[in-house]
Parts: sequence; C-alpha cells; structure tokens
Amino acid sequence: MRASETQQEQLQLRSAAASAAPGPNPSPSEPRGPSTLLSGSHRGLPGEPQQAPKKKGKGKGTPVVDGLAPEDMTKEQVEGHIGRIREELDREREERNYFQLERDKIHTFWEITRRQLEEKKAELRNKDREMEEAEERHQVEIKVYKQKVKHLLYEHQNNLTEMKAEGTVAMKLAQKEHRTQEGTLRKDMRALKVELKEQELANEVVVKNLRLKHTEEITKLRNDFERQVREIEAKYDKKMKMLRDELDLRRKTEIHEVEERKNGQISTLMQRHEEAFTDMKNYYNDITLNNLALINSLKEQMEDMRKKEEHLEKEMLEVSAQNRRLAEPLQKAREEMSEMQKKLGDHERDKQILVCTKARLKVSEKELKGLQWEHEVLEQRFIQVQRERDELYSKFTAAILEVQQKTGFKNLLLERKLQALSAAMEKKELQLNEVLTASNLDPATLTLLSHKLEDVLESKNSTIKDLQYELARVCKAHSDLLRTYEAKLLAFGIPLDNVGFKPLETAVVGQTLGQGPAGLVSTPT
Repeated sequence: MRASETQQEQLQLRSAAASAAPGPNPSPSEPRGPSTLLSGSHRGLPGEPQQAPKKKGKGKGTPVVDGLAPEDMTKEQVEGHIGRIREELDREREERNYFQLERDKIHTFWEITRRQLEEKKAELRNKDREMEEAEERHQVEIKVYKQKVKHLLYEHQNNLTEMKAEGTVAMKLAQKEHRTQEGTLRKDMRALKVELKEQELANEVVVKNLRLKHTEEITKLRNDFERQVREIEAKYDKKMKMLRDELDLRRKTEIHEVEERKNGQISTLMQRHEEAFTDMKNYYNDITLNNLALINSLKEQMEDMRKKEEHLEKEMLEVSAQNRRLAEPLQKAREEMSEMQKKLGDHERDKQILVCTKARLKVSEKELKGLQWEHEVLEQRFIQVQRERDELYSKFTAAILEVQQKTGFKNLLLERKLQALSAAMEKKELQLNEVLTASNLDPATLTLLSHKLEDVLESKNSTIKDLQYELARVCKAHSDLLRTYEAKLLAFGIPLDNVGFKPLETAVVGQTLGQGPAGLVSTPT
C-alpha cells in the first residue's frame, strides 16, 4: 500500500511538472508583458512613483501605442494605457508567484519521494539479508535434527532389545502373580455376587416405590386437567346458554316488530287487492324462483358447514391420537429401565443406570408438558372453530327466519286473497240468483246464462286450484328445507330445543298441503 501511494504521488508530481514546463519561470526582476511599449528602458512597478521618460536612446525608433505615437497621445489616453499596463503587470506578478509556489511544492514532493524510495530500498536490503540468515539457520537446524534422529534410532534399537529381554522375565513373574490374583479375585467375585443380589433386591424396592409415586403424580395431573376441562366446558356452556337466550329474545322482538309492520302492509295491500290481482301470478312465480335460489344458496352454506365440521372432527381425532401417544414415552422409559436393571453388573453401574432413568423420566415429563401445551393450543383452536360454527349457525338461523317470514307473509296474503275472492264469488252468485229470480226469464235464456256462469266459475275454480297447488309446493319446499336443517343439526350434535322453526300451515280449513314425499306435492283435500 505504501509503495502504491508513493507511485501515485510521483505520477502527480510528474504531471504537475509537465504542466509547468512550457515556459521558463519568470524571475522577480524580469516581469513579462508589453511593459516596454512606452519606452525601451521603462521597468516601473505598481505603486512606484512615475519617473519622467528618459531620452531616446540612439538607434532606437519611436514606440507606437494604439496606432499613435506617444507625442500624439492625450493625457487621458496615456493614463488609460498606463492603467492597462499596470493591470497586466499585476497579473504577470501573480502568475510568477503561483509558478514559484508550484515549483517549490514539486521540489518538496520530489525530496519526500526520494527519501521514501531510499527508505524502501534500505528495508528491502534488510529483508533480503534476514531471509539469507534465516535460510542458513534453517539448513543448520536440519542437519542437527538429522543427527539427533540417527542417535535416537540407535538408542531406540538398544532399548527395544533390552525391553524384550526384560519383558520375557517380567511376563513369567506376572503369570505367577496373575494366578495368585485370579484365585483371590474368584473369592472376591463370589462375595460380590452375594452383595449384588442384596443390592438388586433393595433396588427393586426403590424402583417399585418410584413407580408408585410416578403413578400417583400422573393420576393427580390427569384429575387436575380433567377438572380444568370440566370447568371450561361449564363456563362456555353457560355463555352459550346466555347467548342463546339473548338471541331468542332478540328474535322474538324482531318477529313482533316485523309482524306489526307486515300487518300494516297487509291492511294496505288488502285495500289494493283488486289492482294487484292481475299481476299476482307473475309476481308469485318470481318469488318462487327467488326462494329456490335462496334455498340453493342455503344448501351450499350447509355443505360448507358440513366440510368445516368434518375438518373439526379430523382435528379432534388428531388431538385424541396425541393424547393416546402421551403415555408412550413413559412406557418406553419403563421398559428401558427394566432392561437396564437386568443388565446391572455392579453397584456403580446400577447407580449410573438409575441416574439415566431419572434423566429420561425428566425428559418424559418435559414431553408430557409439551404435549399438554399442544393440547391446550388445540383446545383453543377447537373453541375458535366452535365460535365460527356458532356464527355460521346464527347467520343460517337469521336467513331461515327471513325466508320463513317472507314465505309466511306471502302465503297468508294469498290465502286471504283467496278467501276474499271466495266470499265475493258467493255474493255474486247470490246476487245473480236474485236477479234471475226477479227477471222471470224464459228457460232457454236461463239455461244459456247458467252455462256461461258455470264456464266462468270453472275457470275461476281452476285458477284457485293452480294457486293452491303453488301454495302447497312452496309449503313442501319449506318443510323439506326445515327437515334437512334439523337432520344436519342432529348430525353435528346440536340440540333441537330452541330451533324456533315450524312447518308452514295453510289457513284454509280442511286442507293438508305439502305432505307428499321429496319433490312431490299432494293435492288439496
């Protein structure tokens, strides 16, 4: 890095010297510029008093300034020319000072670079000398190590021979000692076996006590968790009951308000039934199509709810499987403990196995805590899903209520219209009979009028039957939807106590509508 910086400084100095090289440096006593235009020997400086022009030298011509001789110039022209000459003189002096500074700077940089170059060369010579000395020391050390290796190999061979001889003698002595020690060890082994048997019996008692204690702790934890689950279930059952009561009260209030509002609308519609009778059939067909579309959308919502319930059941099965797997690590730990107890060789090993068993028991407890935490998380998820299910149930209930109200009001309107038409028809028949009786018509005319009246009545009766059939079909669709809804609630485990829906009933006495199987409509009786 230092060498590269030195090279860059040298390049900068060379470029600066090259830029300053085109002309010689002006000396302080020789300013450049047209300062000799007034007179050949005039060298005035700014600020100096002006001297009178000297006499012309011999052999020199008269200088010309701006196309005029000095004798022909006015005073103002001469003063202006002198001012320009002084400005040019100042500029030349500034340039001279600048180049002198640049020259001094370049010379200083050159001196610094030269000293740095000499220092680097000295460092390089020192490094070369150090490398040569290190190489010489390395060669000497290699020779010394080679000589040492030769001596060590020779000594190793001698020691090996001596050790072989000594080893043979020592082995024979050791064999005798080993035979003696073997007899002693056998006696000790018999004594240790007796002691080991006693320790095994004591350890079995300790392990049995540990198992009993561990079983009691697990039972206590299980009872505690079951108690917490029961408390949570009771708490949320109470909340659900309160919410259901609140929703029932709100539903009854809204139904009462809707009934009052619809009663007012019905009284208004009864006054205008003559005008709306002609459009009744088309309007009712549109309503039927809208009801069918709404029923289809409700079926799709029921399908979505069924899928969500299946998903919840799968999650509950997974939670149950995890709970069943909760006891597996403990069972494995017990099996490993029994296997290790069978393989005990001595007292120290028995202690180590007992420590390992305790450590694994702690690990199993940690796993149990982790599984319990997962169980709590899954319970929270289950509560959240139950909340979503309740929201869907409330939405579905509101939709069913709205459909039921609309359908009930429309059916009631149609039945009242039919009753009004029947009463009007009876009045017309009575009036007609009175007119015929009072007119004393001949039998042929009377027969013709009777046939025409019968035709009109038959057409009216067919219209009434068509309207009754449409009413029965709507009642049947509503009843089928209600039965499907109740079946879904039963499948999802929801009680039917507070459903709040009833099958539609006709107001016409002696009629049973919508009693046929799915897709069929029974005729009025």
